[in-house]
Amino acid sequence: MTARPASPDEPSGEAVSSADRPRVLLGVAGGIAAYKSAELLRRLTETGHAVRVLPTESALNFVGAATFEALSGQPVATGVFTDVPSVPHVKLGQSADLVVVAPATADLMARVAHGRSDDLLTAALLTARCPVLLAPAMHTEMWEHPATRDNVALLRSRGTVVLEPASGRLTGKDTGPGRLPDPSEIADFARLLLERGDALPRDLAGRHVVVSAGGTREALDPVRFLGNRSSGRQGYALARVAAQRGARVTLVAAHTADLPDPAAVDVVRAGSAAQLQAAVHDAAQDADAVVMAAAVADFRPVDLAVDKIKRGDAEPEPLRLAQNPDILAGLVRERAPGQVVVGFAAETGDASGDVLHHGRAKLRRKGCDLLVVNAVGDGKAFEVGENAGWLLGADGGESEIPNGSKALLASRVWDAVVERL
Repeated sequence: MTARPASPDEPSGEAVSSADRPRVLLGVAGGIAAYKSAELLRRLTETGHAVRVLPTESALNFVGAATFEALSGQPVATGVFTDVPSVPHVKLGQSADLVVVAPATADLMARVAHGRSDDLLTAALLTARCPVLLAPAMHTEMWEHPATRDNVALLRSRGTVVLEPASGRLTGKDTGPGRLPDPSEIADFARLLLERGDALPRDLAGRHVVVSAGGTREALDPVRFLGNRSSGRQGYALARVAAQRGARVTLVAAHTADLPDPAAVDVVRAGSAAQLQAAVHDAAQDADAVVMAAAVADFRPVDLAVDKIKRGDAEPEPLRLAQNPDILAGLVRERAPGQVVVGFAAETGDASGDVLHHGRAKLRRKGCDLLVVNAVGDGKAFEVGENAGWLLGADGGESEIPNGSKALLASRVWDAVVERL
């Protein structure tokens, strides 16, 4: 069953009829990261999902049932003998549009991989025929143990989406891979699976991809700069989706809206167009694909003021500008054989043509393999949670990407890249 995806701006609660709200089971296993599941639950309910929480018995040692019941408006049970006449251990999985388990501990994944059904959560997972998303969280040694890796591989072979964990601070002083991805990232993948209606393939395994994101800034003086409205969300979505499809991802991030680093992604910071160009060029040397989603400033000031430009009685001197290098065109000229290069074009229509007309002309000029064309203005593309556009190919192919999450657009871009790889 494919459910209608909820909009981030959609009201929660009774404003959306229960028949239209995607039914999500949120499993919570017994790990210290269970406290983050409350934030994930809030995000899911506030974006129009009907959520039933299925914690394990050990999870309730970290977060009480009252918290989950208050945030979801649904009862919480752990055992298969609660409300026996309604057969919840079967009905819950059968009626779900999506199952998310966050955190998924090593123990929980071992039980799921081997078909155990000794509590309500694992029983529901056995009866679910909808997409299943597991977000692992555990110590690095547990994540890297051969038993866990075998269980993850087995689950993925059956179509279960097992996210790569983030790296960072774990329990105590330990750091490393095994940290639960940010709740906002898990919520984005939950929505993506509902939008796609199928599992996320691992078809970029063994590939290295480079993604640029955010808006560059060109300094005028120590205080001011020339910039743009890019939040970096689309580039971050591209990096997240590629990493969870198995790629080794280098994200060259210009200025963004304080976005958390995507899980399992190497992040390189850049400020100006020149800095971004150098970082992308270095990262692209061994890349199978490069996606230029960053909004790069076309111009930079010729003169940089050493001191802050003061307001005075006289009008300021006219600002002299010089063109920045065309990073996308340079990537096309210098690319290695077989490398796929993708560009983005933020366009508006004018007297000479509409958005697609300008997009097609840009594709011819740049010479990239794929170009994503976004119509901008009036609350479109920039600084919002959704996106739409057209995907143009150098081979003449054109496809429209309907409005949806930025993760959905990212997944469609990677679908097209994989075809060309």
